[in-house]
Amino acid sequence: MDEPEPWWTGAVVYQVYPRSFADGNGDGIGDLAGLRRRLDHIADLGVDVVWLSPVYRSPQADNGYDISDYEDIDPLFGTLDEFDALLVEVHRHGMKVVMDLVVNHSSDQHPWFQAAKLSRTCPKHDWYIWRDPVDGHEPNEWRAAFGGPAWSWDPGTGQYYLHMFTPQQPDLNWDNADMRDAVYTMMNHWLDRGVDGFRMDVINHIAKDPAALADGSAAYVMQPRIHDHLQEMHERVFAGRDALLTVGEMPGVTVEDAVLFTDPERHELDMVFQFEHVGLDHGPTSKFDNEPFDLVALKASLARWQTGLADTGWNSLYLANHDQPRPVSRFGAAAVAAAHGFRADPFDLRYESATLLATVLHLHRGTPYLYQGDEIGMLNAGFTAIDEYRDIESLNWFRGVVGRGMPVDDALQALAVRSRDNARTPIPWDDATPAGGFSDVEPWIGMGQGWPRVTVASDRAAGERSVYEHHRRLIALRHDSRTVRVGDFTLLEADHAALWAFTRSLEDAAEPGLVVVANLSSSRMTLPDAVAERLGRCVLGNLGVPAPDDARSLQPWEARVHEDLG
Repeated sequence: MDEPEPWWTGAVVYQVYPRSFADGNGDGIGDLAGLRRRLDHIADLGVDVVWLSPVYRSPQADNGYDISDYEDIDPLFGTLDEFDALLVEVHRHGMKVVMDLVVNHSSDQHPWFQAAKLSRTCPKHDWYIWRDPVDGHEPNEWRAAFGGPAWSWDPGTGQYYLHMFTPQQPDLNWDNADMRDAVYTMMNHWLDRGVDGFRMDVINHIAKDPAALADGSAAYVMQPRIHDHLQEMHERVFAGRDALLTVGEMPGVTVEDAVLFTDPERHELDMVFQFEHVGLDHGPTSKFDNEPFDLVALKASLARWQTGLADTGWNSLYLANHDQPRPVSRFGAAAVAAAHGFRADPFDLRYESATLLATVLHLHRGTPYLYQGDEIGMLNAGFTAIDEYRDIESLNWFRGVVGRGMPVDDALQALAVRSRDNARTPIPWDDATPAGGFSDVEPWIGMGQGWPRVTVASDRAAGERSVYEHHRRLIALRHDSRTVRVGDFTLLEADHAALWAFTRSLEDAAEPGLVVVANLSSSRMTLPDAVAERLGRCVLGNLGVPAPDDARSLQPWEARVHEDLG
């Protein structure tokens, strides 16, 4: 008898960025109380898992990804009692809670690092990565992800410490067994409390070779010991616990790497976040060098991952998160117009774009991740001045390029396309209050260009043109259809510049196969005969069910799911 499929093959994950979801205490910053009050909005979608971006105690140098106490909640977000109450409510709604795990680095305010700075002989000194100066300078030429050297000088110890992100985020030394023990104890603490798994931030960075002197990522990404660390983590934390979810964020991971990480026989992770598809529109020097949207390249990239993990391992599916621009603005009608040299209204075909992109994402094989606000089709922030931005990566990049002579307007235009703050504007719950129902006071960051036209209230009242309702239908389809959950994926018309088409099928034919067709253009499209002839009953469409005579064509930004006549 075949083994049952893991529960997460049929699950959908909803990511909450707490500081921008809902403000429950009136300070302009989202928190656990606000999330708990708005939890029905998430539960009504039908999702299975709520993933919380970091809510641990933190100085907030990088919006919570710099943790100073792994076992406490930051007062900005609430208390441990409020966290426990949220856990109870999420579980009562039949959903699970996944927390961010940030153990590549800690905050420089963490007691571990404060002790490590006291003396080279302090046991915790080796919990971090230190090196002596080389010729009076940094030990090598590594650069931090947010700009500048990856090494900072500590005068007390007379050494440099490594930080792959900000200087306030010193990297932990995973070669130290005592440090690993402390991390595993902390993880078990949260699981014992009722947490249902972890999304692991840049987890493939934890195995490093700091002796390397070459510039670049080769010495700190995907080093061989990463597999040893993850297998030990599984044995010490996850083994014997049921129905957990473990996903590793892994910049630079390849398909071949992902097969190893997610092979269930190896006991490492359930799935990984890969970055290939969201790097296709990055320029040669940085992500802020904007390249035009290329559908053929995007289809090919995602299809390669579908094929590569078809037999062993599992895909995570996402177009957005707290670090990525909004899909409507990045891949929708306005982006396609810009790629062809036309300037378009950012709201143009917003509903169609949002629901088309959701359809193709949810119909791939893997676990879909839905980022807050995308269920109502939110847009990029649309900021026009540098003082509107809060993201440390964006601010550091802006200062650097303007200082080297880039015109301010050009730098601002790049941020308007790529800044992480595009995903971090508050959820606009309504159009009746100055802060859109997010807070009673001015929010920590601006509401963004979508408000007040795009709100939860207006979208959920939009009937057949509700982005939210379309997501509900997609999630229900995954729950109901084994073909959607685990069926094989085959890309059709790979070189077509505007058509995204693919099939999903099961070998045992217990359910009909499916054909997905989507028109990523502003013109009506006649489907190729080889695709049109496969279209049976329409299962779901973002513009409704077409009349039989219209089934062989697609309206602009229309997406449909049909039974496959084969």
